[in-house]
Amino acid sequence: MKTLMAPMGWNSWDCYGAAVTEDIVRKNAEYMAKNLKQYGWEYIVVDIQWYEPAAVNHEYHPFTELCMDEYGRLLPAENRFPSAKGGKGFAPLAEYVHSLGLKFGIHIMRGIPRQAVHGDCKILGTNRTARQVAKTDSICKWNTDMYGLNPEKEGARAYYDSIFALYASWGVDFIKCDDIARELPHEETELVMLSDALHSCGREMILSLSPGPALLEKAELYKQTANMWRITDDFWDQWELLYDMFQRAEKWCTHTGAGHWPDADMLPIGPIRQDYGRENRTEFTEDEQITMMTLWSIFRSPLMIGGEMTGFDEFTISLLTNEEILKMHRNVRHSHQVWRRETEGCEHILWTGVSTEGGQYVAVFNTGEKESSIEIFLSDLEIYDKVSVKELWSGEKTEAEAAFHVSLNSHGAKAFYLQKA
Repeated sequence: MKTLMAPMGWNSWDCYGAAVTEDIVRKNAEYMAKNLKQYGWEYIVVDIQWYEPAAVNHEYHPFTELCMDEYGRLLPAENRFPSAKGGKGFAPLAEYVHSLGLKFGIHIMRGIPRQAVHGDCKILGTNRTARQVAKTDSICKWNTDMYGLNPEKEGARAYYDSIFALYASWGVDFIKCDDIARELPHEETELVMLSDALHSCGREMILSLSPGPALLEKAELYKQTANMWRITDDFWDQWELLYDMFQRAEKWCTHTGAGHWPDADMLPIGPIRQDYGRENRTEFTEDEQITMMTLWSIFRSPLMIGGEMTGFDEFTISLLTNEEILKMHRNVRHSHQVWRRETEGCEHILWTGVSTEGGQYVAVFNTGEKESSIEIFLSDLEIYDKVSVKELWSGEKTEAEAAFHVSLNSHGAKAFYLQKA
C-alpha cells in the first residue's frame, strides 16, 4: 500500500500497555472523530496482547494462556472486547471505527503462538501442523507468546496467509508487527514471507515494523516490505531520548518517501501510563513537546499519538491541530539537517526541506539548557533572494534579505515557511 503521506493516528501502548479494553478504544475513536479527524488523524490501533484475558498493565505474564482458534490464530479476549463474542473477532469494533470515518489497526507478534505449537494445531487449508512449521529457536527476548516461523517449511506461508485473511475479514487497515525490525538479518526471510502474505490478502493494510532500532544497512529491504519501521527502541517522555532522536533522524532522513517512512515512534503526550494511575502525564515540558512535534513533522515520521485522548488539555490539542505544522508534515520533501553547532554555550540544530507548493521549510532547535538567540543566514539555506518568513507555531510574519533572527527557549524549537518576497 503506497500512501503519499506518513500515517497519523493513535496507539494504545503508551497509555494502557497490554491492557486496553474495547470501551477505551471506542471512546478514543469517538474523541478522534470529533476533534482530530479533520486535521488528518485517522488510525486507531490496538496494541499488544489483545488476546490475553488477564493483562492489566505494561508488563507481560510469561507463558500465559491466550485466546486462540483451532488453527492457532489469536482472537480478541472476550472479557476485554465483548463485541468479539460468537467468533466475530475484531469485526464489530473495526466496523464501529469505520462508521466514524476512521481506520482500524492491531498489533501482532512475528511468528506463531507457542500455545499452538505445543497443542500441534492444524494450519488452515493444509495438512501441516504448527509444530511442523515453527522455528522454536527463534524467540522474542522480551515476550513469551510466540515462536518464529520457518520459511523453509511447507505450511509456514499458509499460516501467515490464514491470519491475514482473518484480519482482512475483520476489516483491519493497519498491522503493527513486533519482534521483527531489529533482529535482521536473522529473521529477514520471515519478514519477506510475512510481507508477501499481507500484500496478497486482498485488503490494503499499512505494515508497521517494530521494535527499533532498525538497521540502516537494511533500509532498502524495509522499503520493499513495509510502510514504516521503528528507528528507535520504545520512545518515552525523557529528554535524553528526544535529544538522541536528532542523530537518528539525520541518518534516516534520506529514506522517507511515498509509501515508506522511518518511524520515530509514538508521541508520549497528555495522559500516559494510565494503567499505573490516572494522574500520570507526560514528563516532557511544553517546549520539549513542541521540539518533538517539529522534528517528527519536518523529518516526516509517522505521527502516532500515545496519550489517552479524552484527557487532553488545551495545550495538547493545540500541539496536534496546528494546521501549518501538519501542512509541513504533509508537504515537506527532501528534509535534512543543514548543520549542528555550538552557539553562545547552546547547541543549535538547523533542518530544512522544500515544499510541494513551492518555498522552503526550516526548523531551528535549541538543545541547550538556557534560552538563546541565533541568526539564521539565508546563504546556509542556499537562498539568495529576499524572502517572507512565517513562523508556523505562532503565525508571526517578517521578511529577511540576508538573515533572520530566532529566539528559542531551552529545549525549544521554531518552524518557518520561507518563500520569495
